[in-house]
Amino acid sequence: MFRFLAIRSAALCLAIALFSSAASAQIKVAVINVQKALADTDELKKASAEMQKKYQPRQDEMDKIQKDLESIDEQLSSGKLNAQATSDLQAQGTRKQRDAQRLSDDMNADVEKDRQDILAKMSQKMQDVINKLSQDKGLDLVLEASQTLYMKPDLDLTADATAAYNKANPAK
Repeated sequence: MFRFLAIRSAALCLAIALFSSAASAQIKVAVINVQKALADTDELKKASAEMQKKYQPRQDEMDKIQKDLESIDEQLSSGKLNAQATSDLQAQGTRKQRDAQRLSDDMNADVEKDRQDILAKMSQKMQDVINKLSQDKGLDLVLEASQTLYMKPDLDLTADATAAYNKANPAK
């Protein structure tokens, strides 16, 4: 029984000693806004411009359909059409609205898929950059800025992460 108490007391003393030495060590912490860091990268800016260019023809087609719908609405509002012409224009307008909705839905789905693919690839690269940056600066902990209530501005590594990302992954 005495031996058990002695071992337990020794373990408790050892735990207290380890905890106090760890508590007295200074922990180096930094904060990063990953979303902003990614948004500011040259690679994402280039990818956004490429996506804009890729989907511009579909956007132009949607704009043309919208103008056609406005023209149909003006013709219907003029009151100068007979019943048959009004019926034909209404049917044409319904078809164009359906086409516009389909085109919009398809384009939105394609844009979202491309966006998710780009962000997934870039997020992994950014995580690697943050890990290396943390090691280079001797950091013990890096927090996401959106999860912090207060921080000193000198703890923010967002710009450093963007610069390191651009250096490691130049936009081609």
